[in-house]
Amino acid sequence: MLGEYPIEGRGAAEIAASVERAVGSGDLEPGQLLPPQRELAARLGVNPNTVAAAYRILRDRGVIETAGRRGSRVRPAPATTGRDRIRVEVPDGVRDLADGNPDPALLPPLAPACAVAAAERDGAPVLYGDEPVEPELARLARAGFDADGVPDGPLAVVSGALDGVERVLAAHLRPGDTVAVEDPGWGRVFDLVPALGLRAAPVGVDDDGPLPDDVRRALRSGARALIVTDRAQNPTGAALSAPRARALRAVLREHPETLLVEDDHGHGIVDVPLHPLAGVTRHWAFVRSAAKAYGPDLRLAVLTGDPVTVDRVRGRQRLGPGWVSRVLQRALVRLWRDGAVDPRAVAASYGERRDALVAELARRGVAAHGRSGMNVWVPVPDETGVVARLLHAGWAVAPGARFRIGAPPGIRVTVSSLRADEAGELADAIAAALGAGPVRAYV
Repeated sequence: MLGEYPIEGRGAAEIAASVERAVGSGDLEPGQLLPPQRELAARLGVNPNTVAAAYRILRDRGVIETAGRRGSRVRPAPATTGRDRIRVEVPDGVRDLADGNPDPALLPPLAPACAVAAAERDGAPVLYGDEPVEPELARLARAGFDADGVPDGPLAVVSGALDGVERVLAAHLRPGDTVAVEDPGWGRVFDLVPALGLRAAPVGVDDDGPLPDDVRRALRSGARALIVTDRAQNPTGAALSAPRARALRAVLREHPETLLVEDDHGHGIVDVPLHPLAGVTRHWAFVRSAAKAYGPDLRLAVLTGDPVTVDRVRGRQRLGPGWVSRVLQRALVRLWRDGAVDPRAVAASYGERRDALVAELARRGVAAHGRSGMNVWVPVPDETGVVARLLHAGWAVAPGARFRIGAPPGIRVTVSSLRADEAGELADAIAAALGAGPVRAYV
C-alpha cells in the first residue's frame, strides 16, 4: 500500500489489478487523481515504463482517463463493478422506483413456452454446426422490421441489446475511437464504451431524441459512431419524432462513414411509432430486444444491419458463445405466435402511470419528462439531497449520476410498479424534496 494510494504490485498487470480492486471497493473514488507515473514507480521500486504500461491497461479497460500534464484520474463512471455503488439501497418498507425493471404482472410466463420449445424438433437436439438463427424467428423478426420501415439486411441473434451494441462497436472501431452517445443516456453504455477502449462524446437529448446540432458537432469533431435509442429512452423516455428523425438523417448524410447503432429495446411496450434512421450510413445496425416486453431473463435480441456489419458480428460470435440458445429462440417464437404480450395494453398501462405522475408533478410546478416507456426523468438541483429526502419519505428513486456525463442533474423514477393512487403522493414527496427554486431542463 502507498499511503493515501492503495496501490501495490511489481508488474504492470499486478499494478493495474491493484488499482482496479481499489476502484471497485471504493478506496479510489471516481474523479480521484492517481499518482504521477514516475512518483508511483519510485514508491513501488519499479521502472516508470512498468507504471506507464499499467496505466495504459487501466485506460483501455475504461477504469481511468488521462489528460496529459493534468495527470490520470479514476473515470467518473469507471468500468468496474464499483459503479454499482451508485445504486440506492432500498430499506424495508420503502417503495422501490429505482430498479428500472418492467412490471412482473405484465410479463408472460416463460416456463410453458420454454418447455414447448425444448420438446420441438421431434426431440432432435441442436448440435455444433447447426444454423445459429432459428428460421421461424428470422422470418417473424424480418416481418416486424419490414412493418416498421427498417431496411432489409441479414439477421443475427444476440444476448440482449447491450451485447448487440458491444459486438457492433467491436466489429468496426478500435481503441481510441470516439462514439457519440446520448446524454442523459443508458448508464450501461457509458460503462461499455470506455471498457472497449473508446471515448464517449455526449450529445444532448430532448423529448424527441438526440439534438441534431449536438450530433453534427460530435461527428465533425471526429466521432466515428453514433448510438441512438429510438423509443423508451433510458432514463428520459424520449422517442424519435418524425421531424427529428428527418433532421438526424440529414446530419448523417453529411457523414456517411458513421457507424450507426439503433437500440429499440422499447419494442412491445411503447405506443409511439418507430422512425428508424437505419440505412442512411454505409454501416449500421438495428437491435431489437425482448427483455422489456417478455422479461429480462430472456437474454435475447434480434439484430439486423448492413451485410458487412452483421457478417462481422456473426463471425466473432462463432469464436465465442457460438450462438444464442435455439431453445430460447423457439420460446420467443412461441410467445410471439401465441400473442403472449398485448403491446397496446402494455403500452397503455405504462403510459397511464407515466402520464399520471408527470401531470401530478406539473400541478405542483415540477417539470418532468416521460414521453414513452417506463421511466420519468425529473431535473433537480441536487441529486444527492433529493434522493436522500425521498428515501426518508419512503420512496427510492435512481440518482441521475448513473445516466449522465455532462447533462444537468436529475432523478429517474421507474413507474412500472407505481399505482395510479400513488402518483399524487409521490408528486407531493418530490415537490417537497425539491423545495422552492427553478430547475434547469435536462438539455
